[in-house]
Amino acid sequence: MHEIARKSLPGIPVLLVLLAALLAVAALFVMGLTQVTVWVIVASILAGVVLLACLGGFYTIEPNQAGVLSLFGKYVGTVKESGLRWNNPFFSAKKVSLRVRNFESGKLKVNELEGSPIEIAAVIVWQVVDSAEAVYNVDDYESYVHIQSEAALRAMASSYPYDQHDGSSIALRSHPQEVSEHLKAQIAERLARAGVDVIEARISHLAYAPEIAQAMLQRQQAEAVVAARTRIVYGAVSMVEMALDELKKNGVVDLDEERRAAMVSNLLVVLCSDRAAQPVLNTGSLY
Repeated sequence: MHEIARKSLPGIPVLLVLLAALLAVAALFVMGLTQVTVWVIVASILAGVVLLACLGGFYTIEPNQAGVLSLFGKYVGTVKESGLRWNNPFFSAKKVSLRVRNFESGKLKVNELEGSPIEIAAVIVWQVVDSAEAVYNVDDYESYVHIQSEAALRAMASSYPYDQHDGSSIALRSHPQEVSEHLKAQIAERLARAGVDVIEARISHLAYAPEIAQAMLQRQQAEAVVAARTRIVYGAVSMVEMALDELKKNGVVDLDEERRAAMVSNLLVVLCSDRAAQPVLNTGSLY
């Protein structure tokens, strides 16, 4: 079921017309009583009942709000003009907010792609774009949005690892933009039947579960140390190679293989050490 636009009459002019008609009917009723004219009395009573029933056709629509109209359970259209409006008094109007709304899911405990338990939460920004679908396709569209958004968040969290290990895969912590786009697409797919448009979906909380947080912190620290050491060694080897090439090129000193190996060892110790090297001065022969 899709939204159908329906026209409505402005309420103030219709109200003035009905009040004037009621005054005229009241005057007719009084005239019928004074002249003891039965048909005038009956006609004025019937007209008064009809006019009073027409007063039940008034309803108000606020800005960014829609009135979903139904006649004895059948959907007849949606009115979006704001202010006091009037339609058939037998129509029932259910008001639906079209304003942009947001909510933050609670912290969900799920297993990420590698099986580690994590805590994750997201902020969802959404808006009703089809009032008929929101009212008639689901029982409670607000509850539907919350439940389906949390279900999509769980499914998305289990599709990615928490952290990046091989440098190429998408991870929850290192690729927030890609993860947010995936989450938005999953939520939008689930909420399409409820006439809801997902404007934005972003991760607001991400952490390892408390029971493994300390172990994962140690793992991250170890990985950081290994990565740093790897980079240091790579740089040190490049510097040693450059130093030996420059010494040989400029003819500063001619080293045999044994002393070349000793120099390489000493330079690597100096460059790769996490503490400042203590120099030793040789006051004797070079050999």
